[in-house]
Amino acid sequence: MEHYEIIEKALIYIENNIEESLSLDSVASRFNLSKYYFHRLFSAMMGCSLNQYLLSRRLNASVKLIQNENLSLTDIAYQLNFGTPSSFTRAFKRQHGIAPSLLREKNITITEEPIPSVVKRPIKNINGDIVTDFTLKDFRAVRVCGIAFEVDLATDDYKAKFRSHSKMLLNNIDKNINGSCYVIYSNCQPNSTRFKVLLGIPHDIQIDKPYYFTIDVPQIFCASFNYFGDLLDIGDIFITDFARFLKISKQEKENSSIELIQVFENVQNLDSAYHIYVPIKKDSIDTEC
Repeated sequence: MEHYEIIEKALIYIENNIEESLSLDSVASRFNLSKYYFHRLFSAMMGCSLNQYLLSRRLNASVKLIQNENLSLTDIAYQLNFGTPSSFTRAFKRQHGIAPSLLREKNITITEEPIPSVVKRPIKNINGDIVTDFTLKDFRAVRVCGIAFEVDLATDDYKAKFRSHSKMLLNNIDKNINGSCYVIYSNCQPNSTRFKVLLGIPHDIQIDKPYYFTIDVPQIFCASFNYFGDLLDIGDIFITDFARFLKISKQEKENSSIELIQVFENVQNLDSAYHIYVPIKKDSIDTEC
């Protein structure tokens, strides 16, 4: 069984037994794994510890129970293994911003969150810890022709904006073309949520349109990661993966105008596996990695 399949099955098991007294030992033994390995695997795949995840899902399950007026908040706290009603109230307020009593009294709606999806990507073991697999390599210089636009992750419906530009790109190239597709992200300002994006293909595949631009991407030393899925949907997971990569591999991010580069092998299949390249300081290489 693949590592991501183990975690997928673990999430379903947790959801089906959320009212049980689950623990790292009990869940790990369910899948015949040591609690130490399961802890490292779960943390690497989900970006949080099992205990943090259990708390989040119990609070998620409590929303539906609160709407059942036949159950007291004390009943709900014990039913979901919070130990005490006060522990339940504090945890609920931290996650949802209001006390559970107000949720019931003011008839406020909180949407229950579905079981999160498990992002598929290869992993490796470094110094006894599990981290998303990576390769340190040069991203080769390339001239890219494509559509340039800006997105604001804080305000825009950036997923719709990105996908509309993807569709525009595909509409302007021949369906028989199956070369690489590049998505180049540049931060507009330090610590900003605004990003410049160039979505394009190698310059030798010409697009003669007034709103297309051509840029030269220089050779850059990068950490390369391989994912399957939509970058717009795995953003938070990648941020966690990259932070773990920096900590465990002792690398440093390069101060570059390019934040990251996403490369699909086939422009006609943007739902396929892809590589993410992030600029890394070359003098920070740890030869043990």
